[in-house]
Amino acid sequence: MQRIATIATIVTQHVEDAAFLWSRRRREIDGQILGEIDIGRIDQRLDANLEGLFASGEAAWKLAVARFSDYAEPAELFVMGALAFHWGDGTAISATLEAAASIGEGGIQGLSGAIARMPYERLRPHVGKWLDAKEPLLLSLGLSAVWHCRVDLGVRLNDLIANDDIGVRTRAIRLAGAIKRRDLLPAILKALDANDSDERLTAACAACVLGEALSAYPALDKLARLEPAIATQAFKMRLLATPGKAGKSWLQERLDQSSLHAQAIAAIGLFGDRSIMPWLIEKMREPDLAYSSGLALRDLFEVDFNDTDVFTIDPPSLGEKFHQIEDYPLPVADKVETWWDKGRGPDKHERFLSMCRLKLDAYRAALANPFAPLVDWRRTRQFPAWM
Repeated sequence: MQRIATIATIVTQHVEDAAFLWSRRRREIDGQILGEIDIGRIDQRLDANLEGLFASGEAAWKLAVARFSDYAEPAELFVMGALAFHWGDGTAISATLEAAASIGEGGIQGLSGAIARMPYERLRPHVGKWLDAKEPLLLSLGLSAVWHCRVDLGVRLNDLIANDDIGVRTRAIRLAGAIKRRDLLPAILKALDANDSDERLTAACAACVLGEALSAYPALDKLARLEPAIATQAFKMRLLATPGKAGKSWLQERLDQSSLHAQAIAAIGLFGDRSIMPWLIEKMREPDLAYSSGLALRDLFEVDFNDTDVFTIDPPSLGEKFHQIEDYPLPVADKVETWWDKGRGPDKHERFLSMCRLKLDAYRAALANPFAPLVDWRRTRQFPAWM
C-alpha cells in the first residue's frame, strides 16, 4: 500500500460509512423491505466509499485497523478485508485473518462480505491456499469464495462436507445443494441429524433442492417447532417443498397449535391466497400476532409497501396494548383494511419484488427442476442514489 497525502477526517468518514452501509446491506439482503434496486443504491454508495479508501493508501489501512480495535465487529472487519484483498498486500491480509480469528463466526461473515465484492481473478491465488489449509477459518473463507461464484470443487467437496468443523461442513453442504451435487446426497442426509441447528437447516434445504424433500420433512418440522431463531426459515422451506393441499394441511395443523401460531401466520402468505385478507387483518389487531401478520402481508403481495402508509415503526401509536411490542414495522390494521377494501390495493402499484421474494423464487425454480442450480438471487440493479 502507498503513502498518500490525505485528509484524516474524510478518510475516517469513508471507513465509518463503508462499515455502516455494509452492515445495512447485510441486514436487508434477504429481507422483505428492499428490492434489488434499493440494494443496488446501497451498493453504489458502498463502492464509492471503498474507492475513496482504496485511493487513500496507508492512511486508510491505519484508520480501518484503529476502527476495528475500537469496534471489533463484522462490519469493521469487512472494511479491513476489502482493503487487504484489493491491494493484495500479504501483511495486511495476514493481519485481517488474525483479526477475523479473534471474533469467530462473525469474522468469517465479515470477510465473506469482502470476498463477495472482489473479482474472482484477484482472489484466485488465495482461494487455492485457503482450500488446501487445515484451519477451519481458511477453509470457510475458501468455501465462501466458491459459493459466491458457484464453483464446483469436484472431489475436494467430498472431504469438506465431512470436515470436523461445523462451519466448514455447513458451508460445504450449502454449496453442494446449490450446484446440485446429488452424489453428495448421502452425506447431506446424514447431516439432517446433526447437533447444530443451522447445519440441520442447511442440510434440509439442500436435500429439498436435490429432490429429497420427504427425507427433509422431519428435520424441518422439528426445527419449526423447537428453534425459534430459525423457525421462519424452516416454515418457509417446508411449505415451498410441500406441494398444494398437503402444504396447506401441514400449515393448518401449526395454526391450530398456540406455540406455533405466530410462526405459521408469518408463512401463510407464501400460498398467494388473497381470500385470507379479512382474517389476516383481524390478526393484525392482536399485539402478539401483528408482526407475523405484516410478514405474511408482504409475502402475499408484490407491492412496495414503503410507498404506502399501512406500516408503522412506532408500535405504541397502535394503542396501549402495543406498548411492549419491540418488533416493527407493524401493519396498521385500519389502514390495511382501507387499502384493501376501497380500491387502493395491489392493482394500483407497480410490481415490486423484494429480496426475500427473489430468494423464494430462486428456491422455487431449483425445487421445480432437479437439474437447475440454485441461482444467485442476491443480484442488484445499480442506479444513481438520487434517482
